[in-house]
Amino acid sequence: MRCHVNENCIGCGLCASTCPEVFTLTDAGVARAQEGEVSASVEAQAREAAENCPVQAIECEE
Repeated sequence: MRCHVNENCIGCGLCASTCPEVFTLTDAGVARAQEGEVSASVEAQAREAAENCPVQAIECEE
């Protein structure tokens, strides 16, 4: 699975606090997802972050 943060991000930080292994906040104040595949051990957390994003800025695909 791979995740991507789109331009809807408002930088609330929910994703980074839910799954810091995949999401971080940039110096610009918006979230960024790690490059490449999400580790199987944190897939559930990454999906939770995507589902709870208040502006649906996270896209995860298999």
